[in-house]
Amino acid sequence: MTSRSRKPVGSREVRPDRGIPEATIARLPIYLRALTGLADRGVTSASSEELAGAAGVNSAKLRKDLSYLGTYGTRGVGYEVSYLRYQIAREIGLTQDWNVVIVGIGNLGLALAKYSGFASRGFCVAALIDTDPSRYGEKVAGLEITPLDQLDRVVAECSISIGVIATPANNAQNVCDRLVAAGVSSILNFAPIVLNVPEGVDVRKVDLSIELQILAYHEQRKANSVVDLEAGAL
Repeated sequence: MTSRSRKPVGSREVRPDRGIPEATIARLPIYLRALTGLADRGVTSASSEELAGAAGVNSAKLRKDLSYLGTYGTRGVGYEVSYLRYQIAREIGLTQDWNVVIVGIGNLGLALAKYSGFASRGFCVAALIDTDPSRYGEKVAGLEITPLDQLDRVVAECSISIGVIATPANNAQNVCDRLVAAGVSSILNFAPIVLNVPEGVDVRKVDLSIELQILAYHEQRKANSVVDLEAGAL
């Protein structure tokens, strides 16, 4: 991962609004991961076809996405891996660190709190929140679990940028409201519920059951294809 400059507490690097489509924004982290993999293998430059292959997209889509960054590569040479990696990291805000609070320290919250991959990608889990009094003071990955009623203080003292909701669905909206009231405007939601938020608050939803259902759909299609082929052979 590229090195990150340290910003004063509470500061954010202001980036110009390029009007990048949401679908392109969603693919930029994929390109960053692919570039990191290439760099780890000692690759210094890559063609659009090579980079697209590493990212799992077609090369035309990749070139279109990177054109929003003003990056077109060099004909006959391709893209300089280290520079493009920095450009994408800078565009999506990973040249600085972001403090994260996780609310809901059940099985999922525990796994997220212990995940070591966040730090290398610019995210610091700075606080853990739960509503179970028996958990208060318990340490997970070096952090004490704190009561929900101290959320405002935690957000202010830890300069929290992103809130992660890992609670049951029936508690998620209340937690979301508390996060927004505390000044958090970016939320990653693992609860199986659509959150209502005011304008200016960004929510990304991770629903594992939906992803499994999509895979089940593809499995069913493959099974049906086999049945059709066998029927056609009779």
